[in-house]
Amino acid sequence: MLAYIIGVVLFALGICISVALHEAGHMVTAKAFGMKVRRYFIGFGPTIFSFKRGETEYGLKWIPLGGFCDIAGMTALDEVTPDEAPRAMWRFKTWKRTVVMSAGSITHFILGFIVLYLMAITFGLPNLAANNVDYSKLAPVVAGTSCAHAATTLQQVNDDSCPPGSLRPADAGGLKAGDKVLSVAGQPATSWTGLQQQIKAAGGPTKFVVERGGRQLTLTIDVPRLARLGTDNQVTTIGMIGIIPQGPPGMLHYNGLDAVPATFVFTGDLFAETGERLLQFPQRVPGIVDAIFGGDRDPNGPVSVVGASRIGGEAVEQGLWQIFFFLLASLNFFIGVFNLLPLLPLDGGHIAVVWYERVRDWLRGLRGKAAGGPVDYTKLSAITMVLVVIGGGITLLTVTADIVNPIRLQ
Repeated sequence: MLAYIIGVVLFALGICISVALHEAGHMVTAKAFGMKVRRYFIGFGPTIFSFKRGETEYGLKWIPLGGFCDIAGMTALDEVTPDEAPRAMWRFKTWKRTVVMSAGSITHFILGFIVLYLMAITFGLPNLAANNVDYSKLAPVVAGTSCAHAATTLQQVNDDSCPPGSLRPADAGGLKAGDKVLSVAGQPATSWTGLQQQIKAAGGPTKFVVERGGRQLTLTIDVPRLARLGTDNQVTTIGMIGIIPQGPPGMLHYNGLDAVPATFVFTGDLFAETGERLLQFPQRVPGIVDAIFGGDRDPNGPVSVVGASRIGGEAVEQGLWQIFFFLLASLNFFIGVFNLLPLLPLDGGHIAVVWYERVRDWLRGLRGKAAGGPVDYTKLSAITMVLVVIGGGITLLTVTADIVNPIRLQ
């Protein structure tokens, strides 16, 4: 239990540091361009302490959930003093404002890359190809044996443990790691997919011909018929013996030099996966609601900071530090990409407004007209409030689900 608590605290601390550095990214770039940064605080709520260095006040607040960087004149509606007006952010060139507003997300990307690089030279990077294996082209070679048990819910399907009543038919029948299955009940096995279909159709004592150490052996395995949830969410009865395919390695290890390009490639793959998750997010929301009221929790569904911290705690408790750091890197990438969505009040929304002004003024210039004024954010307030309410509602749902029906490491 102590290891679990330490893991939760460490993961939450890692997220807090990431968010603090996100705001530091805004601050550093704003100062570099000459903008006026009034305050940089970590946390929210009452102030614990603060100090002023130069023109900026730095401090720490009691609620360690994020932080903020107060840049003078982020929009033309922000009030600025006469001495701040020349350095108001909205007066600066479009590309400079874009750099400052995207610096937070860029900081998350840099942090994620650093974590992945350190993983590459220590624990190794997950082999994403191992998660996208074409089993129809995979040879029917056994990497090991496992439990065969009935599974009529998604949670049971994803349970790799040996619950009460589970069997190990492959073990009992003498099948071993490294065996290549040549035939089942007299029918040739040419691929892992074919082997699975043959086993599903089998039942009772069944002849398996395998190749082991250059020799052919005939084994008799008593194949049980067990209830199982199919891909169509229908429960059927199939034959199972409990075997694991010999696929690509789960982790790939690199030296300090090779880890650099490998991490770049892996980061690109992770970006693509993050984009897919964002596109799939709306269709996964009903699953969150269902999980709150007792339904099966999708292990690949959205999680909140609370849920991610709990998984991080379980990873530490089980000594799976590679999962802890991979989850931390993935969360940094997700926050970075999400924050760039062109929606207010996210940084991406502000960037979209800035570039709208730039394109609009360019088009006006082509028609011989003067540049238009800054966008009136008050006209966008209704849309902003709707998005804030929707975002708050989804956050509340995921936090609730992570408390009453959390995703757990198997």
